[in-house]
Amino acid sequence: MANEQPFQISVAEEALSLLRRKLDDTRLPDEVDGADWDYGVPLADIRRLVERWRDGYDWRAHERELNALPMFTRSVEVEEFGELDVHYVHQRSSVNAATPLLFVHGWPGSFLEVTKVLPLLTAASSDHPSFHVVAPSLPGYAWSEGVRKKGFRAKHYAELFTKLMISLGYTEFVTQGGDWGHMVTLTAASQYGPKHVKASHTNLPISGPVHFWKDPLGLMKWLLTPYTSREVQGLAASKTFLKTGMGYFMEQSTRPQTIGYSLADSPVGLLGWVYEKLVSWTDAYPWKDDEVLTWVSIYWFSRAGPAASVRIYYEMEKAGETLNFPKTSVPVGISFFPKELIRTPGALLHAKAKIVFESEHDAGGHFAAYEKPDALVGDLRKMFGRSGPAAGVVPGCTGY
Repeated sequence: MANEQPFQISVAEEALSLLRRKLDDTRLPDEVDGADWDYGVPLADIRRLVERWRDGYDWRAHERELNALPMFTRSVEVEEFGELDVHYVHQRSSVNAATPLLFVHGWPGSFLEVTKVLPLLTAASSDHPSFHVVAPSLPGYAWSEGVRKKGFRAKHYAELFTKLMISLGYTEFVTQGGDWGHMVTLTAASQYGPKHVKASHTNLPISGPVHFWKDPLGLMKWLLTPYTSREVQGLAASKTFLKTGMGYFMEQSTRPQTIGYSLADSPVGLLGWVYEKLVSWTDAYPWKDDEVLTWVSIYWFSRAGPAASVRIYYEMEKAGETLNFPKTSVPVGISFFPKELIRTPGALLHAKAKIVFESEHDAGGHFAAYEKPDALVGDLRKMFGRSGPAAGVVPGCTGY
């Protein structure tokens, strides 16, 4: 396992020139009258963003801002796949007894999602716990090396990031994950808890049904527990999403290489593909154009290229891990945000995990750490605080 190396983003000038040329040569489609968002991303939005990306957006300025983060790379060996060079943010708190926290993003997110919660999580206070935070880029995302062999699935991500944490001296730690980070962190808890992973928190508490032959008591509890009003609303929204919002999922989980050509060759194709999710998956978040363009530029300039990021869908779906809620003996915390894509009833989650903390929020969507950083961090502070249900789960790490 190679030593940790400090990392700074430095996109080659040739890559910036290529992007400008491609934006200059953009050919936009027409749209039907009054289409709005019914047909997908409105033409006016993409035209405005393309013009800004081409003529006003300053990647170098945003690159400098990102380089203010404490970023590193390290090669970590994964069984059957050899060494992978991982990019990550690693910010220690000034509190020596802070709790080590692994923060894992998903698609179409990146390490950018940790930026707003990082100062909150690491802040020292006598009123709330503090955390040492490690936020890696998934393989094939940002500046982590991509995987070139078939079959890299949840257990391999879990192995990779558990070994990363151990290599940093965090032999015992807690986790937080949304989107694919939910699957990765809970799989890590299932495989490496409670020896290494002591507790997990997720803002995408998603699960498939309980099966009679696997857990008859859990099935009965789920069937006999009435839904709350929020669960009824969430299930209705989930039904709508499954009917009208799953096109991206079907493509990426069955033919990732096909969509990959568009993502890799066309910055505008990539922009439309990602921007749709940023808008429709958030709870009226006021996106600024430069925010969107930085988010998308991280994919465009990524080490493995944007096509690599969508292969996780194929591998997870093929392994039957898409709607899985891995069973684990460690304490689990869950936060519900009203505009999350899928709502799973609490009784079903309790049938599958040792849920010790639950929180309902009145606003927020899929990218909770970025949309509602105070709310998400507040939940972690409650879960791991002095009077919280997971207080002191990491021996010697009080958080204060």
